[in-house]
Amino acid sequence: MTTKFTLPPLPYAYDALGPYMSAETLEFHHDKHHQAYVTNGEKLLEGSGLEILELEDIVKESFGKNAGLFNNAGQHYNHVHFWNWMKPNGGGKSLPGKLAAKIDEDLGGFDKFRGDFIQAGTTQFGSGWAWLSLNHKTGKLEVTKTANGESPLVHGGKPLLGVDVWEHSYYIDYRNARPKYLEAWFDNLVNWEHVGKLFEEATA
Repeated sequence: MTTKFTLPPLPYAYDALGPYMSAETLEFHHDKHHQAYVTNGEKLLEGSGLEILELEDIVKESFGKNAGLFNNAGQHYNHVHFWNWMKPNGGGKSLPGKLAAKIDEDLGGFDKFRGDFIQAGTTQFGSGWAWLSLNHKTGKLEVTKTANGESPLVHGGKPLLGVDVWEHSYYIDYRNARPKYLEAWFDNLVNWEHVGKLFEEATA
């Protein structure tokens, strides 16, 4: 996790996720869109009274109270993870054992989870995200969707996997075919090791 508002470098080359996500998409998405959240968030943090907090707590504390700061902090938090939720030659069904067992137990198995996750992203009206998260109250995994920059973080959960369904995430490569983007993303780009690591941390 980066501290506060710093744009993290991509953990791979711009062209490393092709043909499923192009260098052009990553250049615009990371260098322009994510940078804007960082720049605006840093300005809005000044004088907010939340300056001493870590990013995760800034997101939680600004939710419902400071819309401008929340929108930018929330998106910054989401994107810090989004880059790490992808990797070259990702996807597949080979998941870390504990995570795979929990998906079987809570979500009806990998194939059902895949279908529900893609459906959540497809049916999120307008901009937003689809998520796999751990609900802290129930201790169970959940598939959900949120609008704009919201995440399970502000709804009592720990995000384990999220996909960006804002148009800037896919329009260059897939135009308006969001389901096609989501299928390609899930099957070919997901970094399951990173998801497993977050799951281990959330259940430690």
